[in-house]
Amino acid sequence: MQESGPRLLSIVTSVLLALVGLFLFIGGAQLMFLGGSWFYILAGGVMLGAAAIGFRNPGRAVRIYAAFLVLATIWSLFEVGFDIWGLEVRLLTLVGIGVWMLLPWVWRTNGAWFADKRDILGAVGMSSLALLISCFTSYSIDGKVPEERMSAQGQSDTASVDMPDGDWQAYGRTAAGDRYSPLGQITPANVSHLTRAWLTHTGDVQQVGEGTVAGPDQGHEFNLELTPIKVGDTLYICTPHSWVMALDAATGKVKWKFDPKPATADLDKNVYLACRGVSYYHIPDDIQTTCRNRIYSPVADVRMVALDAETGKPCDDFGDHGFISLRQYLGSVPHGFHFVTSPPMVAKNRVITGGWIFDNQANFEPSGAIRAFDATTGEIAWVWDAGHQPETWKPGPTDELTRDTPNAWGVYTADLNLGLVYIPTGNSPPDNWGGTRRPFDDATSSATIALDIETGERRWTYQTVHHDLWDMDIPSGPSMVDLPGAHGETVPALVQSTKRGEFFVLDRRTGTPVPGYPVEERAVPTAGVAPDDHVSPTQPYPAAMPSLTPPDLKERDMWGATLLDQMICRIEYRQSAYEGQFTPPHVGKTTVVYPAFYGIVDWQGITIDPQRKLLLANASYLPFRIKLDHRNKLEASGTLPKWNGQGEEPAAKGDALSISPDYGTPYIAYTNPWLNPLQIPCKGPVWGTITAIDLVTKKIVWQHPVGTTRDTGPFRTHNNIPLPTGMYNVGGNIVTKGGLVFMGATADDYLRAFDLRTGDVIWRDRLPAGGQATPMSYEINGKQYVLIAAGGHGGLGTRSGDAIVAYALDGQQDSPTH
Repeated sequence: MQESGPRLLSIVTSVLLALVGLFLFIGGAQLMFLGGSWFYILAGGVMLGAAAIGFRNPGRAVRIYAAFLVLATIWSLFEVGFDIWGLEVRLLTLVGIGVWMLLPWVWRTNGAWFADKRDILGAVGMSSLALLISCFTSYSIDGKVPEERMSAQGQSDTASVDMPDGDWQAYGRTAAGDRYSPLGQITPANVSHLTRAWLTHTGDVQQVGEGTVAGPDQGHEFNLELTPIKVGDTLYICTPHSWVMALDAATGKVKWKFDPKPATADLDKNVYLACRGVSYYHIPDDIQTTCRNRIYSPVADVRMVALDAETGKPCDDFGDHGFISLRQYLGSVPHGFHFVTSPPMVAKNRVITGGWIFDNQANFEPSGAIRAFDATTGEIAWVWDAGHQPETWKPGPTDELTRDTPNAWGVYTADLNLGLVYIPTGNSPPDNWGGTRRPFDDATSSATIALDIETGERRWTYQTVHHDLWDMDIPSGPSMVDLPGAHGETVPALVQSTKRGEFFVLDRRTGTPVPGYPVEERAVPTAGVAPDDHVSPTQPYPAAMPSLTPPDLKERDMWGATLLDQMICRIEYRQSAYEGQFTPPHVGKTTVVYPAFYGIVDWQGITIDPQRKLLLANASYLPFRIKLDHRNKLEASGTLPKWNGQGEEPAAKGDALSISPDYGTPYIAYTNPWLNPLQIPCKGPVWGTITAIDLVTKKIVWQHPVGTTRDTGPFRTHNNIPLPTGMYNVGGNIVTKGGLVFMGATADDYLRAFDLRTGDVIWRDRLPAGGQATPMSYEINGKQYVLIAAGGHGGLGTRSGDAIVAYALDGQQDSPTH
């Protein structure tokens, strides 16, 4: 009876080891057949052999496994070196099995424990030592901003000349979009005393059913991506359901709220429920109006509203009693095919906007044209329509803009002195097949386009991706900065960030690369493009600026929670088409896309310190996979109904629910983040970084992983071990004169303060929900505040909420929390 327990454990050990070994052997054989690593078939064979021997000679089985664990450690170090995340996925499963074998009751002979277990003890110790050493390796680039640069008092944003230092009057503080605050009350020396001053709940929360995800907002991304603006003593915000609110900047108390009551038909169809911000404008004094200080905000049912900044009431002389329709001039617009999530650019009595066009649905979608309206009356002033002759014109009541042109859905920036607005464009839909794109589509997609604010005339175009088949649209307008020229002159420049992780430094007057910041055309993969499409043989690369673009993937980069699911990722890698960045989407074969359309740097753009000439960017790293397939297969089966664009888009069925239908083309597209069956990314950490780049020396000053896995548990739970992997982030950062960088954005629900000199985290606070927004800073009553919207992000899976949180030194409060 006393031997029955150990005997049973030995049997269980053999059976489990055999099952793991069989899985690794079969998968390893497939991987070897595909030209991949030999290790997995060897691992499976050793485990099967040890399992069989363990029934009769457990001592020998333990020694066989111990020898294999030593070999596995050597192999792991050869593949990835002392990289904790690389070693962890290779060794932790095997070490865990070894630890199990160390138990006195498992695979024992009649000898003493140490005599039985010394081999496996040594092997486990060797592997554990390798893991321990790897914990002390760094993924950071450590450096410091020189003292003379930290104390620099150079030229700041020229767009802020007439703005009080304590205000934040546009999405990026000014029209120039640098996200720099000239406030210095909060510094690295006192930031540890930063505490919540007030917290306000907007009341606009995700509408879900009781105890279930069903409800009015089911199937939508509900995102509070808001950056508030501050004018005088008031903050202005918008919410996912298009409410516009004014808050007291000192207390957070709601002054007024306006609900435009967007149409249910649009809310039901919009895949995103989000509003990134509102715009403020003072109507010039020589124009007659009873509504001089205005807040402009997008509405989810494709309208724009102008409100009196003091009262929150619609401005009666703007459009139809305060509203204009953004459907006008677009022809047929199925519900959900067009809406605006970004604040408009308002300058020189113009309200300029474009909007988001539903990706990957058809090649006959609504126009992506840029429209400018009279800021006072709401009357159309001009339209920039790439497919019209002339391209800048004023349409009449029955005119329709060119369908399916590249759209511009991000935040626009401007140089008000030059009178130019900078438009970041995307693709002509669909994203992953361009066989029916027209010359003007290809000429204006994935580009920065400078338009005259008052007339709409195009001044210049700079393209960052040619014939874009990867959805590398430019998601955010460029940030302005004045740089020193080669001969002591000042060059008015802009820096355009991209989803690729590249930074283009251009003369904002002409759109040409600034001398000393050249751009090269480099060869890229061309094999495998669809037979009825083409691909550009080269793509532009900034040659002098540091890049956040990741290295091309290799099989050894594959990751997972265990050795088993990592092997699946390695098999998928070998099965996929991949020759590095810009591998074209293939027909009938999955293509790895990395960087992917979620971006290295997405809609948050970048931050520029105009005094110290530093660029700050947070980045995310997650590959996607794309496969084009012939649409007639799904149409013949009835799972994908046919559609010619008339009326509403028909609902797909079954497997077709997860595809991009791409009506009007020969193909459909499957596009998904690259996760293994355990929903673990196939590309391992680091998943998120923050970087400081010196714009003068063109070198990285410092770079660190940012964020932990604390709130990204299995099955979308929000509990996990806080591993310092760096995390995916949605939202931007800001920089202050006081020498601090503030950032939320990461999936672990913190607002962090970084020392600008070193990039070290020197303060953080736990947010009540995901902080997937760009913070801002302002001053009121002599106190500097830092504020962030904490409402979560459906796409990233963070906790949803409705909080606006303000911080000040020493926890001083002017009123209780609201």
